[in-house]
This record gives sequence, C-alpha cells and structure tokens, in this order.
Amino acid sequence: MAVDYAVIVLYLAGMLAMGWWGMRRATSKSDFLVAGRRLGPAMYSGTMAAIVLGGASTIGGVGLGYRYGLSGAWMVFTIGLGLLALSVFFSARIARLKVYTVSEMLDLRYGGSAGLISGVVMWAYTLMLAVTSTLAYATIFDVLFGLDRALAIILGGAIVVAYSTLGGMWSITLTDMVQFVVKTIGVLLLLLPVAVVKAGGFAEMKAQLPDDYFAPLGIGGQTVFTYVLIYSFGMLIGQDIWQRVFTARSDRVARLGGTAAGTYCLVYAVAGAVIGTAAKVLYPHLGSPDDAFATIVKDALPVGVRGLVLAAALSAVMSTSSGALIACATVANNDIWARIRGVVRRQRPAADVPHAGDAGPGGPGEPQDEVRGNRAFILLMGLAVIVIALALNNVVEALTVAYNLLVGGLLVPILGGLLWKRGTVAGALAAVAVGGLTVVGLMLSLGVLANEPIYYGLLASLVAYVAVSLATRPTDAAVLDAWRARLAGRPDAAGAERLAPSGPSATASPSGR
Repeated sequence: MAVDYAVIVLYLAGMLAMGWWGMRRATSKSDFLVAGRRLGPAMYSGTMAAIVLGGASTIGGVGLGYRYGLSGAWMVFTIGLGLLALSVFFSARIARLKVYTVSEMLDLRYGGSAGLISGVVMWAYTLMLAVTSTLAYATIFDVLFGLDRALAIILGGAIVVAYSTLGGMWSITLTDMVQFVVKTIGVLLLLLPVAVVKAGGFAEMKAQLPDDYFAPLGIGGQTVFTYVLIYSFGMLIGQDIWQRVFTARSDRVARLGGTAAGTYCLVYAVAGAVIGTAAKVLYPHLGSPDDAFATIVKDALPVGVRGLVLAAALSAVMSTSSGALIACATVANNDIWARIRGVVRRQRPAADVPHAGDAGPGGPGEPQDEVRGNRAFILLMGLAVIVIALALNNVVEALTVAYNLLVGGLLVPILGGLLWKRGTVAGALAAVAVGGLTVVGLMLSLGVLANEPIYYGLLASLVAYVAVSLATRPTDAAVLDAWRARLAGRPDAAGAERLAPSGPSATASPSGR
C-alpha cells in the first residue's frame, strides 16, 4: 500500500498547491466568485461535470448498482438529464444576467424583496450539500489509512476549506479540472473494465444475478419519478450549479460546454451501476451497499492503480464539496449578511454612519476588500460544514433534505420568473414559504426519505405562486423592462455588474454596495 499512499499524498498536496496558485489570480470579487466569467468550453465542461458528480454519484451510484443492478444508474442519470436541460434551455439566459447568486436573479425579476428568504433556503441547501460530500471523506480515508471517522472528516474537510479559501473559484476550477481527469481515468478507464472482467463478463453477471438486476425500472418507477423531481429539477436551480454557469465567457460556452458535461454524466451513471452490479457478483454479502466501491477497489485493483482510483473517489467528493462550499459562502455573504448589514445601516443615526472616505467595511465608498470578505465567509462556512458533518451519519438523508428544501421551496418561483411574466414578488414569496414549510412538515411527519414531501411541497408551492400572483398587482413594467434587457444581454447604464436593489435602499443590495 506504500505506493497507493504516495499517490494519494501527492494528489492532496497538488490540490493545496493549486489553491495557493489560484490565490494569485483572485484579485477581484468577480475573479474570486466566478473565475472572472472567462472560462472556455473545455475548462467549463470539465469543471461542471466535476461539481455535479460527487461522492453520492460515485460511491452512492456504485452502491445503488450493488443493490438494484443496472437500474441503479437512474439517480446519476437524472442528474445528467437535469444538466442537459439547464444547458440547452436556460444557461444562455442565466449567463447573460451577470449576477452572483440565484437570489439576485429573483430580485432582478421581481423588483426586490424576494432575495432574503430565498437566500436562506438556498443557504440551507448548499450547506447540507457540502455536509454530504464531507461525510463521504470518512469512507474513503477509512479505506486508505484506517482513520477514525471524525479524524477523516476533519482532514478531508480541512484540505477542501484550505484551497477554496485561498483562491476561491479560480482554485476550485483548477482543482476540478484535475479531479475531472483523475475521475475519468480512475473510474471509467480503469475500474469499470477491471470490475467487469473480475466478475466474469456480462454473461456471467447475468447468470448469477436475478433478472431484476438487468431490468430498466428494477429500482421502481416511483423512485425514478422522484429522482427526476429532486435531481433533474434541482440541477435547474441550485446555486452551486448556477455559479458555474456564471463562469462561462459566453452564451455558447455555457450551452455547449454544459451539454458536453451532461452527456458525460449519463455515461458516468451507467458506469457506476455496472461497477456496482459486478461488485454484487464478487461480494454478495457486504454489510452495506455503500461499501461496494471501496471493497472492489481494494481487492480487485493492483498496487498503484488502486491509489489512482481511490484518488478518483476523493476527486469526486472534493469537487462537489468545494463547489457547494463556495456557493454556501457566496449566498451567506451576498444574500444574507449584506442585506442584514444594509438594514442595520439604515437604522443607525446619521452621525454613526461612516463617511465615504472612512476605512473599514461597510462605508458608502465601499473601501472594503470584497475578496477578503468572501474569503472569510468561505472559512466560516467550511468550519460549520465540518462541525455538522461530525454530528451526522447518513449521507443519503442529508442529501435528500438538501434537495427537498431546494426544489420544494425555490423551483416554482425561479422557473416561474423565467417563464411567466405575470408572476409577482408576493407570489414568489408565498411559493417559497408554503413549499418550504410543506416539505419540512411532511419530512418530519412521514420521514426524510418519503416521496410525499417533494410531491406535495411542489404542488403547494405552485398553487401558492399562481394564486397569489393573480391576486396581487402585476410586476412594475419598468422592472420587467430592465429584466428583459438583462436577459437579452443589454445591461442598463449602471453596468453589467450592477445588481437590483434588495430593499428600500440600494445599500442593501446583494453585493453589499
């Protein structure tokens, strides 16, 4: 195992080195949060594929293959379908908005006031998404080094927090490209063929396993439908995904690069299910399906190759974790803290408000170092993620909570804003509140993994959105005109990076300006 350890250690050291290098490029808020909005097609597609294919898609995808056979591909397959839909139908318009967060988009569309509550929901989603990825470190580091679960979470989390904090999106982009390459080689080119050969080929696999393992809907039609609602629709509206769309240098890059990434996800989904099916033949009595990936890597691969494939698993976990972490920090800083700070500033006596030339954060002249502020929030959110991960144990439940909150609370107002001009800010707020509360209430009463929370949460959100929008005054024509201009790539006189006010005063804008 010495060679395997050396491969892993070199990989982790390389991640930290890229974080340090990325720090030198992150000289502005745009550089730090969206890589300067200048990624080309190759880098864009690689990093997009890296962020959506995390620990749940790799370790969990193989585990579903172990339990259900080829139909275990559906979870990751629906992620790929969602990414394809986002790229083909929405990515160009999203990229032209020139914002940093989903909540800023809602403010632009509805004329302010929708951002704070949507920001809280999006923050909860990105936080739990980062937690699920961090939990996966425990499985991998246990196989690698036999580490205690808590120590594994702290070690893996510290590395991700370190390179994400140093260089922001530039560091994450660079590390994601390496992770994409390592994942492609380790999982698709090495583990997949070796697993099939070790299991005796497809003919032998089919002879030893029940027919359900090779049925397209062996996992259950209702389960597939739920995956579509949660993961396909989740791809359309997640801050972690949108923040990658914002990095594209053009509409064409966002559309074509995202399409390539979505297609890659479909291939990855099938590969994971096949590997899991092969593992079922080789190890029919594992204690947990999620142990299938680590077990087949440890037993079926030679020294050196085993280290590379385990590095691929780390790549999958780290890419999603870092993407979710910067998304969580961006929302916390731009959508929540900046708005709260703006409200406090407006309530302070005039004599207490700093003058434009005053040093320090928050002055009207905005001398604050925005890169430093966002870097501090990544560090803070990273520490919170590690602490929460230490307290939780079930990856699937944590991921389900994250996506149920996201889709149940935000899908309707976001897609409604993009597709229905009659939607209003009151309707959007009602949809977020009613959908979110319905999802949470049903998860508490029926269980986190029940299908009903997302079904009824979406329905309640849609009814609230339509009913309240029709019962309230239409959105102001000037707001809709500005929205259409931004969607068409014609920013107003204030410039492409100006954001819509989030309240009575522009000082409460999501950017903190």
